[in-house]
Amino acid sequence: MSEIVSNATPLIHLAKIKKYSLFKSLYNKIIISQEVKIEIVDEGKKLNKPDALLIEKEIERGFIEVKKVNKLIETALELELGKLSTLSLAKKIKINEVLIDETLGRTAAKIIGLIPRGTLYVLLKNLKLKNITFNDFLDILNQLIESGFRLKEEIYIKVIEEAKKIN
Repeated sequence: MSEIVSNATPLIHLAKIKKYSLFKSLYNKIIISQEVKIEIVDEGKKLNKPDALLIEKEIERGFIEVKKVNKLIETALELELGKLSTLSLAKKIKINEVLIDETLGRTAAKIIGLIPRGTLYVLLKNLKLKNITFNDFLDILNQLIESGFRLKEEIYIKVIEEAKKIN
């Protein structure tokens, strides 16, 4: 088990469906930037988002650690502050993997030498480690989609094919 730096969306999506145990079976700690904490917790609480409270509890428990980024990296791609601070933090603390779902953020991560992982990676890895069954995997994937997780049809098919191979 290890540590990983995360952007907002993987944390939000798994919190929405109350599946934080999927992170805990893979990582000792998730590290987020102050900007991501503001985006998820501070702004989420203003909007009465239940996932904001769950994530805040994980910060209080120490599973999620918030770190300040003093200097943002430069990138040719225009990224939102949360994504940019996530990539900057990973580079600063020398963690090569980042949890990030959006295509632009994943592309930027690759350009600067990071390995982007996402919510689907967390599901597939848990399936591979036998922490969940294939049916659990399908159920969680559908819960994610029902809760607002956006997934192109071709990616949906590809991830199910990958899960079948693992199974």
